[in-house]
Amino acid sequence: MNTPERHGIHIHTARKIASPILLTIKDQAAAEPNSVEWQELGQQLLCGDPLADDVAAWLATSEGQWSVIERALNMDGEDTSLLPAPLEAFMRHTLKRPEWLDEASLNRGCDVVARSGKTGMRILRDFGLMAGYQASAINQTLLKTGALEKGAQRRVAETTKWWMDCTEPGSVLPGGQGFATTLRVRLIHAMVRRQLSVRKDWDHDYLGLPVNQLDMQVTYLAFSVMFLLGQRVLGVPVSKEEGADVMHLWRYIGWLMGLDESLLVDNEQEGRIALYRNLLSQAQADEGSKQLAQALMDEPLERYYPNAQWLRSHWDKEVHLSILRLFVGSQGMRTLGLPPCRWPWYPFLFAPLNALAHTFFRLLPGGRAWLTRRGRRAQERMLKILFGAYKPQIRQVS
Repeated sequence: MNTPERHGIHIHTARKIASPILLTIKDQAAAEPNSVEWQELGQQLLCGDPLADDVAAWLATSEGQWSVIERALNMDGEDTSLLPAPLEAFMRHTLKRPEWLDEASLNRGCDVVARSGKTGMRILRDFGLMAGYQASAINQTLLKTGALEKGAQRRVAETTKWWMDCTEPGSVLPGGQGFATTLRVRLIHAMVRRQLSVRKDWDHDYLGLPVNQLDMQVTYLAFSVMFLLGQRVLGVPVSKEEGADVMHLWRYIGWLMGLDESLLVDNEQEGRIALYRNLLSQAQADEGSKQLAQALMDEPLERYYPNAQWLRSHWDKEVHLSILRLFVGSQGMRTLGLPPCRWPWYPFLFAPLNALAHTFFRLLPGGRAWLTRRGRRAQERMLKILFGAYKPQIRQVS
């Protein structure tokens, strides 16, 4: 099979961008893909999610109803045999827990995410989402589904809602809100894949399949590997054991999202290798990248702060730019069309304070549990700021 033209098209630039990830890998020689691994990686750009795609095809018929899907998503141990065949196969697979799943590890991973507080949210937004805009081919799905028209603020809010649902202890298991939200997002991806695949302006030879396996993998790795790396850089201590729990949590979430088992990883080192290889494949920034990045830069100005709106929104905008500058450098800022003169003042000032506070409280009896509760409350307050008076929800594709 031929691989899409985008696969490794800017590999020299990609190596420079991915080089900081390579430095965190113990066996750097093993991180480099051989010819067979590189070919297999490129072919993932042509792969979708058969179970979810079958449901999307059924939904596109006159019999398909989203209300039937909503009822199915909230099943927990119920008989699925009366569901339409594509939906029955989808639910039967996702309701069956994989053999490797460790529920205690899932809950511990949720606690680690909660302890990250607002710092964790900032890492995902700036290191995961904003820096990820440098991968121009992935952006095509966003641009062609109207991401600019819908607004960066809405996308950040809805993604945060999903993340919060997934990282509440027990919620991502069948019957929980995180489980239902994750499967809802998976089916929305399948609907987008179906819609874009038949559009005349979708370049299959260059881009491959919309919302393909390789692009889904880099998103999964952003929420796990990049999240853990970013936490440590910004001063939030994460032990090896805590990192393993976060990786396990996101392995299960990735499995629920329809990622092929071959693209899921067991530990953080494997995750860093997978992330490095994925980044080598990605095509680099273009004008669409700049449009998305500039819209996200101004996203804090649209938040719903209960007081001191102007001051807090502009403060958060500068904080985000400062964090991004640390992770992508001045060249990355220019590539994204953002002001390159910003300095990473926030990480330099607050990372030591983060490290001091977290280390101190973790040493106290009950201190870790207190940090977990405190961090989660901060995340819940931020979710309210993102949604304002609107009800937090993940919407169906129109």
